[in-house]
Amino acid sequence: MAFQPIVDPRERSVYAYEALVRGADGAGAGEVLSHVTDDNRYTFDQTCRVKAIQIASELGIECNLSINFLPNAVYRPETCIRATMQAADAFDLPINRIIFEVTEAEPVMDPGHLMGIFEEYRDRGFITAIDDFGAGYAGLNLLNKFSPQILKLDMELCNGIAENKIKKTITEGAISTAHALDIKVIAEGVESIADFEVLQALGADYFQGYLFAKPEIETLPVPDFSFM
Repeated sequence: MAFQPIVDPRERSVYAYEALVRGADGAGAGEVLSHVTDDNRYTFDQTCRVKAIQIASELGIECNLSINFLPNAVYRPETCIRATMQAADAFDLPINRIIFEVTEAEPVMDPGHLMGIFEEYRDRGFITAIDDFGAGYAGLNLLNKFSPQILKLDMELCNGIAENKIKKTITEGAISTAHALDIKVIAEGVESIADFEVLQALGADYFQGYLFAKPEIETLPVPDFSFM
């Protein structure tokens, strides 16, 4: 399991660490996820959640922990969340510091089912987020359906935004809409100072990317704010 910080540049602090699955040999998430099937999806999802909580706690995390989940692996939200809550209790990580991310890029077979998952997680005290916003086709309609507390802009939107008027216009609209709905916005894939400055000017709340820190296996990387 690797971790990458999500930063608050105004406070020069870490808002959260995202847990990123890695193979035993350091293989990336794409390689690991390619081995996930309908037969092992539930076990994989549950194992990753518990492992992320355990390792983050053992590393002494003091901020939020962001965990990706597979909506198609959750058959009954109230049942599937049980192991997560037990792990949070066992490793002394408050539930209100756990963020659950679902990617817009992953096909959701039953939108009503995902709505039920989000509602259950929020009711339990978890923070909900839509990841990779802008990567799929549903767009702003997702905000209306699922009412997440956090929106993570897809890295393809953020990367190179300083030189791309279309990306700027789309991102400005997404951030403005999110803020009107009291949704915080995280800009992903921020790799250059120019992109960071544009995204900050457009109103992004938090930032994640190589400009601040790369993911590191079983480590909570300290972000670099020296360019500011």
